[in-house]
Amino acid sequence: MGRLKISIVIPAFNEERLLGETLREVARATGALAERGCEHELIVCDNNSTDRTAEIARAAGARVVFEPINQIGRARNSGAAAASGDWLLFIDADSHPSAELFRAMLTEIQTGRCLAGGSVLKLDVGDFVANFITAIWNLVSRYKRWVAGSFIFVETAAFRSLGGFSHEFFAGEELDLSRRLIQLAKERGREIVILHRHPLRTSARKVKLYSGREHLRFMLKAFLNHKRTIRDRTACYQWYDGRR
Repeated sequence: MGRLKISIVIPAFNEERLLGETLREVARATGALAERGCEHELIVCDNNSTDRTAEIARAAGARVVFEPINQIGRARNSGAAAASGDWLLFIDADSHPSAELFRAMLTEIQTGRCLAGGSVLKLDVGDFVANFITAIWNLVSRYKRWVAGSFIFVETAAFRSLGGFSHEFFAGEELDLSRRLIQLAKERGREIVILHRHPLRTSARKVKLYSGREHLRFMLKAFLNHKRTIRDRTACYQWYDGRR
């Protein structure tokens, strides 16, 4: 058997402001993969950006693939389709993994019991409300084994057997994938793991970019008609309006 290979996939839509630092942090973290004799590749999916996203990714040594339809699930799927690794690791363009988090991920992978997993989150700001909501999410994530979209690792064969991320959703696509992964793990006698000792540091930029009224409006729509809202690109404007 050859060396284990991890394909790191980063979806990116108009991320010229944050992508460079994310790629530098990912590069530092990949030292943990080399320590364990693990290979890796870096793929950035340019999701129809109109800025320097693709240029920045190439300058950092990433392989860039293009997805013309602006939807995060499609962007992740396009990056995964180009991947050659045994495992896929999806990281958002505004998130910074640590070497310790990568080591914890590899430990789970190398047990042979893990089918997929994620990480708890830590925001990069001290906003009380945002951090409180994140803490609630972390508890729910660990209890329900729901993966946060900003950090998902999954066996490539398992991901492809499920057809990847659903194209029905413009938000919450990771919850749909979590549900299907949990079922597959049960069928195969495997596990879904949420890492918690070394949280993923991720951006809270939406707190700064959108007003409380805008957040409340989206939450009310999602509460009143969840299925319709997450299938409506216009309703999920916080992910797609290009505000950065």
